Amino acid sequence: MRTRLLLPALLAALPLGGCISFGSNPPPSLLTLNADATVAVGETASSANARSITIAVPGVPQELAVTRIPVRSGDTSVAYLKDAQWVETPNRLFARMLSDTITARTGRVVLTTRVSLGDPGARLGGDLRQFGVDATASEAVVVYDATLVRDRPASSDGARPVMPYEKRRFEARVPMAELTPAAAGTALNQAANKVAGEVAEWVGK
Repeated sequence: MRTRLLLPALLAALPLGGCISFGSNPPPSLLTLNADATVAVGETASSANARSITIAVPGVPQELAVTRIPVRSGDTSVAYLKDAQWVETPNRLFARMLSDTITARTGRVVLTTRVSLGDPGARLGGDLRQFGVDATASEAVVVYDATLVRDRPASSDGARPVMPYEKRRFEARVPMAELTPAAAGTALNQAANKVAGEVAEWVGK
């Protein structure tokens, strides 16, 4: 009797197996960003004798709130490059590249928002507006709208003046010979490094 009861239940469950999906298979390899400007291993920096800056993870539009690479074929058309996937969302990868580049090129101590409550120094934030491929021009495109509040030097009475916000758009385009995950990853890494270098120059020492 028990076998007769179990058999219909098992047969009823079989069709469901073909309907269940746990997500698409990951690509053979994942993409990441590497900063051209690197920090020496073992080098120690202290905010006691160097200026500091707090770098926030950039905001992103919905098309960049994923680990895929958007491909634009017009002003209103966005698709995603097949088999191309970042190890994490591009705004977090880019924030890390900014941190490495600014540290290496300016000597500033880079802080995160979690550890900068006491004295954040200068503050860099903004939005990563584009981080993908322009299929029409065959280019990788990075557009970063940055906001900067510079250091607030204390006056003779110890008060710190309110510093104005500065805003600047940075853009880099790198040609692509082919539309493949490897080519897109390489070109976007180059474009991101160009933007990060210009941001470091803007921030200054």
